[in-house]
Amino acid sequence: MSQFMYRVLAWITALVVSGGVVRTEAPVGPEISAPSAVLMEASTGQIIYEKNGEEQRSPASITKIMTLILIFDAIDSGKISLSDQVVTSAYAKSMGGSQVFLEEGEMQTVETLIKCIVIASGNDASVAMAEYIAGSEEEFVRQMNERAKGLGMNDTNFEDCCGLTDSPTHVTTAKDIAIMSRELITKYPQIHNYSTIWMENITHVTKQGTKEFGLANTNKLLKMAADFQVTGLKTGSTSRAKYCLSATAQKDGIRLIAVIMAAPDYKARFSDARNLLSYGYARCRLYEDKEKIPLPEMKVAGGVKENVLLEAEGTFTWLSTEGEDLGKIEKKLELAEQMEAPLARGERAGMIAYYMDGEKLGELPVVTAEAVEKAGYIDQLQKLFGKWAGFRNKAA
Repeated sequence: MSQFMYRVLAWITALVVSGGVVRTEAPVGPEISAPSAVLMEASTGQIIYEKNGEEQRSPASITKIMTLILIFDAIDSGKISLSDQVVTSAYAKSMGGSQVFLEEGEMQTVETLIKCIVIASGNDASVAMAEYIAGSEEEFVRQMNERAKGLGMNDTNFEDCCGLTDSPTHVTTAKDIAIMSRELITKYPQIHNYSTIWMENITHVTKQGTKEFGLANTNKLLKMAADFQVTGLKTGSTSRAKYCLSATAQKDGIRLIAVIMAAPDYKARFSDARNLLSYGYARCRLYEDKEKIPLPEMKVAGGVKENVLLEAEGTFTWLSTEGEDLGKIEKKLELAEQMEAPLARGERAGMIAYYMDGEKLGELPVVTAEAVEKAGYIDQLQKLFGKWAGFRNKAA
């Protein structure tokens, strides 16, 4: 009997058993050939799908996501700027593997080297930037591991800044890659200005003269047909790591991160990532509280002011993956009766709690929107005088 006939027979059997009603069950997950994968929603950090997500593996050039985080950290702090000129060292030039063929002594701007890292996965560009920021690759790698620990990437250990090493102890996990990918795209969304570039030329100016060099994006998912927009992020492959990918996409305000590790071949990593993202967008809807509850003023005891203004800290989001009715979400303001002076701006005053069918989904902190100093002796006298004057006016 053919496979088709087996399926027909199974369908008829199900129809009979169910009393004429066919009940179809949703698939437990997408088809993934890679041994390790994670799908995460970016705004909440919620993991939607996981397959051996905490299994340590070699990340290859996915390592460069952390390198990029440190580069943008340095730009954000003012330590470096996009227009800075970076000189290529002999060591940076010596990097093999994926490279943009920088020459010793060659100067490129920080922005050009970011493009070389993001688009063409340049190992030489990565090391040049590591040396420029930290003085040496060794110190830069120490900072990479420190940053990773700060993000809770407890199963990660970096030993270089580009993933070229064949060391068995240069490892991370699909879950940790999702965490650092989320950090990069949420803290520095300008990364997508580079990760969506398909092709671009850079100019080498060396002792040998001037020549153009073409950068071609290693993320072929950018050109694969899909019902969502691919926005990045980073590929990686070595003989140890096999084929890896951290893919980012957006649709209807939802940003997803699909991580694939150790896919068996070049095409499989992109196919797996597309399947993961399609699966995610078929399941996910995002609730975002754009109409927050109006906040009253909070009473302040012992302050130069009797009340303090309040504000909600950030925006509450909640990810639906089971088809919940987002219209049923209820909000409840929960505040302290009063606060004691002195108060700094940003002190916790309470929260907006979010519920569905009596179950708490999460909360949004409510904080002071201004500082209030503690009242001194003169302040107290002025308050008493003001109250007394007001009482006399009413009595009159």
